[in-house]
Formats: sequence, C-alpha cells, structure tokens
Amino acid sequence: MSGHNKWSTIKHKKGAADAKRGKIFTKLIKEISIAAKLGGGDPAANPRLRTAIDKAKGENMPKDNIERAIKKGAGGMEGVTYEEIVYEGYGPGGVAVLVEVMTDNRNRTVSEVRSIFTKANGNMGETGCVAWMFDKKGLIVYDRSVDFDQLFEAALEAGADDVAEADEQFEVTTDPATFIEVREALEAKGFKCQNAEITMIPQTMVPLEGKQAESMLKLMDKLEDNDDVQNVYANFDISADEMEKMM
Repeated sequence: MSGHNKWSTIKHKKGAADAKRGKIFTKLIKEISIAAKLGGGDPAANPRLRTAIDKAKGENMPKDNIERAIKKGAGGMEGVTYEEIVYEGYGPGGVAVLVEVMTDNRNRTVSEVRSIFTKANGNMGETGCVAWMFDKKGLIVYDRSVDFDQLFEAALEAGADDVAEADEQFEVTTDPATFIEVREALEAKGFKCQNAEITMIPQTMVPLEGKQAESMLKLMDKLEDNDDVQNVYANFDISADEMEKMM
C-alpha cells in the first residue's frame, strides 16, 4: 500500500478527518480555483478541475461552495497569485517525504515546512533527493466487498495498469493520463469507488515502530495541518499491531 494511502487509512481510524473538515474544504477550494484558472471552468475539458470536483464531492462539499470556487478561478483570481512548489525531505527512520504546496508567499511556506520537519526529527532535502522513489499514478480504491476477479477483469479491460489487494481494500492503479477514463469505465460497470485521486506511489516502503512511528505520524499531521500544504506523500509502513499500541 502507498504511504499516502496508508496515512489516509490511519487518519480515518484516528477520527482526524472529520475534525479537520474545515481545512480539507479550504484546500479543495484552493485546488478547484487554481485548476479553473489554469484550464478553464468547464470540467469536461479540464481533467484537473474534474478530478478536484470529484474529490470535493467525495468529501461532501456543498455544491454552492464548488461552484463559487470555479467562478473565482475562471474569473482570474485577481489580486491572488499562487505558486505550486514541491518540497522534499526525510522523516524519522529515513522515510522519504514529498510535500506539495500552493502558496502566495514562498519564504513563509518554506520556513514553516522546514520547522515542521525539524521538530519531528526529520529534515528538508534538496530538490530531487526523494522524488525518484515515487511514481505518479492514478489510484482508485474499492471496498473489499467488491468481487475481486470481476474488478480485476473490468479494470484491465478499461486500461488500468494493475489491481492489487491492500489491507482492507482493493487498489486499481492507472497511468495519470487514463485515470478518469478508467474510473468512469468501472463506474459504468457498477463499481463504486471509495476514493479516486492522482497520487504519488512509493516504490519501496520503510517499516516504522515505537517512537519513530509516533514521530512520523506527528510529522504527517503537522504538515497536513499547514494551510499552504495541499498533499503529503511518504513511504512509511506502520503495522496494524503497532497502530493499536499508539491508539
């Protein structure tokens, strides 16, 4: 399982997702607005916007909020200039971490991100130091109640790269360019996904336990809590038994 997706599962178990719904909405609104600004306000002709809208709907964002964000972006977002940056670094135990930010003040953001890494016993690295350890993929997640053989056959027929079992779910991975096409083909065949996104999947995993595991979860929490951070990806793996000890 990808470190990013592992983190999503952990957040759900901790109940952290609901507690931070306001921040999730803020980040999604920013992504929708930027996507509309860069590629236009028509989701059918703007894959990035379409994906952002689907993610917002998955988080139960009100339709009015989504429409306002699209109008804001399509209108040019006068007076606001966001810069998209990826920071790289290492967490406890040498875990590789990618941090995608969207900021109107690069100096403020890099200072805050560096401070978060340091306080969690990690450190910022140079550009390119860990990016090579991740592959950009489309990821579509299904509940295990789905018939795996049927999903496998339908996904490959739709052009997916792979279908795998991962803990409590099934994961379909795709090339980013065919992500929407595969997801919609599976939806048309009755497969309703739990989550679908373009993500960064680590090639190898770093197992953590004890204090290193605790520090890693604190690092992920603090990074995602930052208003400028859009996404965080990491290649850590914490076993279910170890999670039980920390809950």
